[in-house]
Amino acid sequence: MALSAKKKLKKLKKKRDRLKERVSELEARLEGPRGPLVSPLAPDFPDLPAIDGIRFATAQAGIKQANRTDVMLVEIAAGSAVAGVFTRSATRSGSVLDCQEKLAARGGSGGWAILVNSGNANAFTGAAGAASVEAICAAVGQALGTPAARVLTSSTGVIGQPLPHERITGAMDTLATDLAPEGIGDAARAIMTTDTFPKGAVRRVDLDGKEVTIAGIAKGSGMIAPDMATMLAYVFTDAKITDDALQAMMSDLTQQTFNAVTVDGDTSTSDSVIVAATGRAGNEEITSARTKAGRDFKAALHEVLRDLALQIVMDGEGATKLIEVRVSGAANAADARRVASSIANSPLIKTAAAGEDPNWGRVVMAVGKSGAKADRDRLTIRFGDILVAENGQVAPDYREEAGAAYMTRDRITLSVDLGLGEAEDTMWTCDLTYRYVEINADYRS
Repeated sequence: MALSAKKKLKKLKKKRDRLKERVSELEARLEGPRGPLVSPLAPDFPDLPAIDGIRFATAQAGIKQANRTDVMLVEIAAGSAVAGVFTRSATRSGSVLDCQEKLAARGGSGGWAILVNSGNANAFTGAAGAASVEAICAAVGQALGTPAARVLTSSTGVIGQPLPHERITGAMDTLATDLAPEGIGDAARAIMTTDTFPKGAVRRVDLDGKEVTIAGIAKGSGMIAPDMATMLAYVFTDAKITDDALQAMMSDLTQQTFNAVTVDGDTSTSDSVIVAATGRAGNEEITSARTKAGRDFKAALHEVLRDLALQIVMDGEGATKLIEVRVSGAANAADARRVASSIANSPLIKTAAAGEDPNWGRVVMAVGKSGAKADRDRLTIRFGDILVAENGQVAPDYREEAGAAYMTRDRITLSVDLGLGEAEDTMWTCDLTYRYVEINADYRS
């Protein structure tokens, strides 16, 4: 090789090395000193199958940021059953109010459609917010030939800013043209806000000799606390089921799934869960959860909802640990939930978990402040299988080093037995790290 060629190659290698170093520096700056940009608990996104009768499309409308996919459209075939559960917030968004009204009335005929945007919550925007919902529903209806009364919308993002809905309606022709059965993965990414990974889940169940598929997506990372529901989620199935049976199942299952997770104790104005069943699987129509087919379908639906709910906690803003809180021995179900919620929402417990400190005294505190009936001398606390406290004091065989070693895990179970009855409950939360503060201090910028 000629000398000049060797020099050129050497210079190129040096330039390459400098570029690599620069990329590493920029990546480190992006992550910052407080934690990674993608949750270390993030699972692989599943291979979500197409659901017969459901089509998806996404677009870049530039609602908050340019060059970002921020709108998804779902077309649901005629004859489908639809159910929904929504936040009980007194300041819920115009989209939530509109969905509740439409699902209660079930006006019009034919199929349904769902339009979701990220980047702007269209909440606390007064009459302008309602007008935006109306304009979007009209545009979707016109593009798909679906009555506006059967178009459901959701918005997620910053609260209090008018929604530039003309950017959404301007993308409607593209959305309608791009509808395809295989687009659910792109849809999961389009609805993300501070999420660090898209969330999806799928289960299959045999009903009457027919394979039924249930596939769902969700978004949620911060402003997560149980109050039916605590994020956005959309679940689709080819099962044949009545509206009433589907709604009853969702109302029941939500308490054990989306209402049993918390990241920061804050409930969004936009929380919505919508489920659509196209009936294309060919199973005998489910009219109740009391039949064998109804029980089997409900169990599979429960698994999908629980999977999505746990992924939201695993993506809690800045989360590095998934914490399961188990409460048993409560005097009644309400007390069991009070204690579980008090523990799961305690900043002191969540920061101790982040610091890997087995500070069991904070669990005692959370039980005491919960408002539930409790007796100090009947209380039992465990970290995983480790007996930490009993009979009103630290367990004789408990060793601090064992508790500290357990807290280094990325999945932690805190168990409390109140010793007063048979009621029990389970909730899931995550640790509270510096990253949570960083994200929320800079959220609007």
